[in-house]
Amino acid sequence: MEKVFFALQAMRPPFVPYEYNIHVMVEECLLNAGLAYTHEAIIGKGCRIDYLVEDVGIEIKKGKQVPRVLLKQLERYAACEAIGSLVIISQRSVRLPGCVGGKALCQIVLPQLWGVALP
Repeated sequence: MEKVFFALQAMRPPFVPYEYNIHVMVEECLLNAGLAYTHEAIIGKGCRIDYLVEDVGIEIKKGKQVPRVLLKQLERYAACEAIGSLVIISQRSVRLPGCVGGKALCQIVLPQLWGVALP
């Protein structure tokens, strides 16, 4: 999970109007890090996650999330054998535990990656 998390932290997203734009940035980061991935990976019956890198599931969320609804979705993902850990990429911070269904959960909040713009 560390390789994936490190690769994704390299994103410096501008304001992104659509979730599709976030998907493009994630793919660029994974490719630049030399990580193979599956986009829209089917990980179980009725479960499709945005990206799967080895056993790391990456889910992208845009807009304001309802924590209990998001947590329920992540619990479904964590119950799948293909998932060893989860990374949630969101536009807004969501209060989530560090572990879901016995699987590590990391969160990347896009505005926190902006940093200070220097000339």
